[in-house]
Amino acid sequence: MTLSISLVCLWLLVVGLGLLLIGIPPSAEEIARSFVFLLVTIVYAGVWLALALLFSILFRSAATAALVTLGIWLLITFIWPVLAGAIAQIVVPPDPRYAALGLQTPGTAELEHVLARFSPSTLFAEVVVAMLDPTTRALGPIYLSQLQGAVLGAPLPLGSSILIAWPQMVGMIATAMFLFVIGYVVFQRQEVRA
Repeated sequence: MTLSISLVCLWLLVVGLGLLLIGIPPSAEEIARSFVFLLVTIVYAGVWLALALLFSILFRSAATAALVTLGIWLLITFIWPVLAGAIAQIVVPPDPRYAALGLQTPGTAELEHVLARFSPSTLFAEVVVAMLDPTTRALGPIYLSQLQGAVLGAPLPLGSSILIAWPQMVGMIATAMFLFVIGYVVFQRQEVRA
């Protein structure tokens, strides 16, 4: 609740300052997009809060819990995307024909995207792109079939943007819930033994 209140206050401050400095009121769809962005940001912060709570329950020392949480955050946010690319190239080796054209092999690119999406940071980044850039038509590789009949540069309505980012949103919500449930179960078992 405290995290949500602070993020809502920050969101209101940014919207108010933007309105004051720019002087042009946002449209209803822009407000709706920024509100969905706020909700996704709260869920994303909830994922890391749940992880921190879990390690706070598991470790007796607060310093150990904080360092382990920070280490996992660094691993998942900065190192995992690089590891995902390396693992994808090992599992699906690059095709020399695509490499000669300066392109990534489609199978390698798809596996890299799948592996990178194990990181909440990647999921959050993809949702941010879909919500705040209405011209985004797909997250990941874009195929010609996705562009068929599309007017390039035309903004998508909010509902379509939400549909594009829906799997990432559900993934973050499920991750937060899973971590909170694991933390609750571990906490209850510790209380029963004590």
